Amino acid sequence: MNSNFYSSLELMGKGMLAIFVVIIAIYAVVSLLLNITKENEQ
Repeated sequence: MNSNFYSSLELMGKGMLAIFVVIIAIYAVVSLLLNITKENEQ
């Protein structure tokens, strides 16, 4: 039972890390696109 618990904790940690990485990537792409379009409008 104990190894099952630690295995699920490890899987949950990887999932949370993946979600965090995806959020950072989306934020970076949106910021980049906003900066590019702002420069072209001026």
